[in-house]
Amino acid sequence: MFSKSRINEPGPKAGEAEKAKAFEAPTAPRSGDAPIPSAPRAKPPASMLSSDLVVTGNLKTTGDIQIEGTIDGDISAHLLTVGENATVRGEVVADDVVINGRVIGRVRGLKVRLTSTARVEGDIIHKTIAIESGAHFEGSVQRQDDPLNTGKRAQQAPAAGQAQQPRPQQGSAAAAPTAHGKPAEGAPKA
Repeated sequence: MFSKSRINEPGPKAGEAEKAKAFEAPTAPRSGDAPIPSAPRAKPPASMLSSDLVVTGNLKTTGDIQIEGTIDGDISAHLLTVGENATVRGEVVADDVVINGRVIGRVRGLKVRLTSTARVEGDIIHKTIAIESGAHFEGSVQRQDDPLNTGKRAQQAPAAGQAQQPRPQQGSAAAAPTAHGKPAEGAPKA
């Protein structure tokens, strides 16, 4: 009777053939073919330090950390979240810092946010800052374009400055007047 043939059916629209090829299963690369790029890796979840954990020492990661316990040491991370019942005693350095709990020490971050339950005792060096109503803060706030690198420069600068200061000459200290207003013995008279 009647049969359906493909001759009369419309073909795929422009661009659909490419889409169909994109969904096909990848084949094993043949010699001379470029390797098939892998899909970008998903960002791992934040490392969580639970409320019963007490850490004495420094923490450093390029990832994210959520703290619910107590940390006695410095922390360096990409995103740092201090939980409402958490306590950090030390310097905090991160691209993004969200403080819900207590921090005793300097905070350095590109974005710093103190929520209404935050308790911070120390200086904050930031590029942008948000302090919610109810947050408790004791210290100074300083805006810098690159707050993450200021600590290293500040520690190195005094050491370099001390090395460049000239030492006083032996005779210069003796020329100073004594408590009586007279030059010390052996000092040149003016």
